Amino acid sequence: MTSTTLKIGPYELQSRLIVGTGKYSSLELMQKCHHESGAQVVTVAVRRERLLDKNSGRNILDFIDPQKYILLPNTAGCFNAEEVVRVAKLGREMLTGSGYRGADWVKLECLGDTKTLLPEPVGTLEALKTLVKDGFQVLVYCSDDVMLCKRIKEAGAAAVMPAGSPIGSGQGVLNPNAIRIILEQLKENDPTYPVIVDAGVGTASDVAAAMELGVDAVLLNTAVAAAAEPAKMARAMMLATESGRLAYEAGRIPRKLYATASSPWEGRINA
Repeated sequence: MTSTTLKIGPYELQSRLIVGTGKYSSLELMQKCHHESGAQVVTVAVRRERLLDKNSGRNILDFIDPQKYILLPNTAGCFNAEEVVRVAKLGREMLTGSGYRGADWVKLECLGDTKTLLPEPVGTLEALKTLVKDGFQVLVYCSDDVMLCKRIKEAGAAAVMPAGSPIGSGQGVLNPNAIRIILEQLKENDPTYPVIVDAGVGTASDVAAAMELGVDAVLLNTAVAAAAEPAKMARAMMLATESGRLAYEAGRIPRKLYATASSPWEGRINA
């Protein structure tokens, strides 16, 4: 495990991997992958129809242990601020008194269109401000635009979640320099402020690379659920999250153009 915990809103976490619930072939497989991932937080789309498995009619929540996991309700599928706020409140109502932790926070997704699934920035900011006033701890899915990320933090977001690449694309972090700048700007006077890469990773090396940049966590779903062997990939993602964070904390050596000998030149034997 890494040497530090992650605090987001009211929650202190040991795991820096957040996983989802969609696209699994069965709820039993989803449950196994959650276990293998070592995650403590599971994000769930709170639209009522998405809580039911379309094949069996069973409720997803019956396969998520409330003693083990914190639920992170999300507003997936919303395309304007009004819809985001309505769905967020529905999620809070659904979880309040249910025995699940997570009613007091939400992952805000306000999408621009169905083809790219990229965030719509104006609606995102509008919904964020409304939800913050209503007492939510809001984690905000957004693009990797540094100025937008700064505005989101200033508006009271509990965490900023720039996309590594489009949702479900498996392309990894396409613009690591943008993530570096976001980290620098948002953490300059607030080093513990959470910045989480959300979306786009495809395999364990993508997760490790994201963590080595210094992000606080990675949120993913498709990379595990759509893998050839999802449970193995879930474990790989857990290990990549931990190793990437440890590497960041350890501090990598600088890149150099020329070689540097591992052994000292002094005392060598001349032929």
